[in-house]
Parts: sequence; structure tokens; C-alpha cells
Amino acid sequence: MMQAALSIVGAPRGESAGLWTLAWRRFCRDRVGLASFWIVVFFFGVMLASGLRLIARDWSEEVGVNYAPPTFMGTAIPDRTAPVAPDSSGSKSTRESEIRQPGEGGGIDIADPLADVLAEIRAEFSGATAETGKAPTLVFGGDRWGRDVLKKAIKGTETSMFVGLAAAVLAAFLATVFGALAGYYGGWIDDLFNWFYSVFTSIPYLLLILAIAAVLNQKGTLTVILILGFTGWTGIFRLVRAEYLKHKVREYIQAADAIGASHARRMFVHILPNVSHVILVQLSLHVVLFIKSEVVLSFLGFGVGVDTVSWGSMLNEAQNELILGYWWQLVAATIAMALLVTGFSLFTDALRDALDPKLK
Repeated sequence: MMQAALSIVGAPRGESAGLWTLAWRRFCRDRVGLASFWIVVFFFGVMLASGLRLIARDWSEEVGVNYAPPTFMGTAIPDRTAPVAPDSSGSKSTRESEIRQPGEGGGIDIADPLADVLAEIRAEFSGATAETGKAPTLVFGGDRWGRDVLKKAIKGTETSMFVGLAAAVLAAFLATVFGALAGYYGGWIDDLFNWFYSVFTSIPYLLLILAIAAVLNQKGTLTVILILGFTGWTGIFRLVRAEYLKHKVREYIQAADAIGASHARRMFVHILPNVSHVILVQLSLHVVLFIKSEVVLSFLGFGVGVDTVSWGSMLNEAQNELILGYWWQLVAATIAMALLVTGFSLFTDALRDALDPKLK
């Protein structure tokens, strides 16, 4: 009996799972979080494939007629603005009669001086006069110039996701450095960064990015990334600073100080891995925030350039098309953005629950 007890006490115990292993096990038990994870992975794959020019590389080619409808709607929609052809009796159409009114007493008709201009406008917006070699319908419709809306949505996914990821990484990097310095050293360094934090948070975020974009007056993907990254670090900074204030007085940091570890090593080798879960969750949240911010900037004309397509620029074009009854570009951009934002938000919530130390 005693030997059995000693054998149990002396038996080697299995190594306990680490933080990330436990977090992954909890995450896999969350079905909603796992489904949202695969949605995010799918959009990442679309972004990479588009960036490597494996798909949608010919998005700018005019492959269809103007405002080509989706394939499931059938053939091209007749042009509502085109003039009606004269009938067999030779009488002019109602619209043509509005343009040329007879004079009093059967005098000479007065020609409309804007007839040529109106004819050009009708020809430009006509969806019934298909050009030779262009498809009358596309999978998810075409835009004003006959470009495939589905390929534009794929290319817009690449642009919007890249802007959101790059801006979030930049903001997280700045917030981590600023929060580590402020929380670890304290004193006047902490006061300086808190002053910057107060200045940036005193202005509404949307108004701040719009004002900076209007002052810079330079469109482009890099400009949008810099604007969002240099203005969106405040939320992550506040949490990182609080974590460093809490961890710098703990025993393992005092032990690192006792063995002669430098301040930089204590900040970024010892403390940073213990607060990385907070940064990771905030990074995911800011990706969603910056994607929506890029859409707003591009929709208002302050975002990407005219030679780049994003969800915001697609929505900007769609507002004019919707007046004419062409809804497919609006629906394509909205569906893509709604799927990604919803999936990323649910994935972030599941990730936060999995990484919560209180649930270990």
C-alpha cells in the first residue's frame, strides 16, 4: 500500500498546457467563433489571391455592355432614356414631338439646339445598344463602363482589407511602444503621452480623419493607411499602458531586475508576451474599425485614388446608379462588406473570450 502511494507521488506529471494551447481549445469549442474564423480565412484568401493577380486581375476591362444586368435577370434592360422610333405612318414619337413643336398656323418647326447633346447623353447611358464583342449580361452585373461588378468587389476586398490590416498593425505598433514607455517609466514620460492621448481623443474620430484627409488633399492607399494608423492608436495605448503599470511591479520583473536585465529587455521580452493577448484582441477590433473608416473616406472622395477600386469607391459610384435603377453594384459591395465586418466582429469576440485569463 505504501509502495503504491509512493509510486503515485513519484510518478512524473504531464506538462501543463500553455496559454495559447488552452485558448485554442476554448476557441474550437465556440461554434460561432469557429465559423466566423473560416469566413475571415476565406476573405484573407481572396485578398492574397487578388494581390498575387491570380483572380480579378482584369477587373478594369470593359467586358460587358454599359450597366449589364446580372445573368440571373436575363438579357439587358431596355434603355428608358432612348427616344422612341417613328411609327410606320411616318409620324414622330411623343418625345420627338416635345423636342420639335410646330409653329402657329402650320409654320416651320423649331429645332431643339440641344438635340445633339441629348443624343450623346442617351447613347452614353443606353444599355440596349450593346457593342460588338461585349457580353449583354455578367455574373453579378456591370457598372457604367461595362466592368464586371463581381471582379470589382473582389479587388475592393483586397484594397479595403489591406488598408484595414496595415493601418491596424501601424496603430498597434505605435500604441504598444507608447504604452510600454508610459506605463513602465511613468513620471514626465507618462504625462507627455497622456497629453497626446487627451488631444487625440478630444476630437471625434470621424471628424479628425476627415479633417486630416481634407488638409493633406492627397488620395491614395498609403495616405489612408497613414491617416488611420497615426490617429487610431489611442484605444490600444490606454489598455497597454494599464497592463504595463500592473506588470512592472510583479515578482518576475523584480527577479529580472535582480539578475541585471535591462529596461528594454524587461519591457519587450518579459512583460510584452504577458500582455500580447490584449494587443491581439485590440488589433482585430481595429481592423474592423479601419475597414469601415476607409469605406467612409473613399465614399466621401478622400480615400483611395481614382485608379484603385475599394468598397467605398464602389458605393460612391452606386449612389448615382441607384437613381437609374441599377442596384447590383451597391448590393455586391454591401454584401462583401457586411460578411467581412460581421465575421471579423464575431471572430474578435470569440478570440477575446478564449484569451481571457479568468476563464483558464
